[in-house]
Amino acid sequence: MSPAQLSAVGLSAAVALAVGLVGVALVVALTRRSLGTAAVAAPVVVVIAVAAGVYASSRAMFLRPEDSTTILLVLLAAVPVAAGLGGLVARRVIAADRAVTAERMQREHEARAESDRRELVAWVSHDLRTPLAGIRAISEAVEDGVAADLPAAMRMVRDSVMRMDDLVNALLALSRLQADDPGLTMSDVDVGDLVSDAVAGLLPVASARDVRLTGSATPGVRATVAATEIQRAVANLLVNGIRHTPSGGEVETTVTAHGDEGVLVTVRDQCGGIPEGLAARIFETGFRGSDARTPGDGGGAGLGLAIVAGVAKAHGGTVSVVNTTDGCRFSLYVPAHQGSRLAQVTTPLTP
Repeated sequence: MSPAQLSAVGLSAAVALAVGLVGVALVVALTRRSLGTAAVAAPVVVVIAVAAGVYASSRAMFLRPEDSTTILLVLLAAVPVAAGLGGLVARRVIAADRAVTAERMQREHEARAESDRRELVAWVSHDLRTPLAGIRAISEAVEDGVAADLPAAMRMVRDSVMRMDDLVNALLALSRLQADDPGLTMSDVDVGDLVSDAVAGLLPVASARDVRLTGSATPGVRATVAATEIQRAVANLLVNGIRHTPSGGEVETTVTAHGDEGVLVTVRDQCGGIPEGLAARIFETGFRGSDARTPGDGGGAGLGLAIVAGVAKAHGGTVSVVNTTDGCRFSLYVPAHQGSRLAQVTTPLTP
């Protein structure tokens, strides 16, 4: 190979490398934005880099300008072909990436579901073991004739049975809400009336803990919902607030129109706030939080807020929680009936 040929080859390689490096930087930048666009650009960059190198070497070999231009045009004619092939590759790459991502998300979902199931079984087993042990001890005492106060013993058995019944009912409700088709019976109702009934039903519980229940509702705010489930969700939020609010505290409930398309129910307690990092998990099945929010006597199995989340999802709504100055504010949003009357006057929630 003559010195002139070596020089032309070296020039071609240098120019192709320089153009290629710039193209690689462009492809890398495109990858951060769109994997498909980067896949299309990659073969085009290769063709352009080769074309630039060949064109530079042809000029260095002192070919006529029209000949060099002809060579360049011939090479650039391959750009559409390269782009088309890049598009085919891009579709394959994107499809493969989506498949891998979907498979990974499915595995993660199954792993979380299995972990939640194991944790739930452990919690439920623990919560059932306690009342069962009490019933067994009392029944043995009655059988042996050593029960000092038979009526009191029967009351303890009744309380234990009611506790297990509540737990079983919560499990059944959660199982139904997490099904693909919850099979809810929907009707047009005044949400304020539902919430007022829930508040009235829990007044004795709040009074026993020296907690005040207050609130207000926008009259005429109607929504097409499963009334029983909405009432259950609100009651769970209230029970959660009552349980974690100290003696002498207050749990406030409000019902308002959320724009023209939804109803917002908020429950504000004085629990002292949720520890940092736990808010994202508070609606998980079986999750009870840290010691700061672990219930004492009569505490639940960590199903109440999970049921609230299930009710919200079944209605196409949302539930969230934020810390306030002295506690938490839970917000349950559900889409409203299109014909709702959204009055702006508020009235107290009364039993």
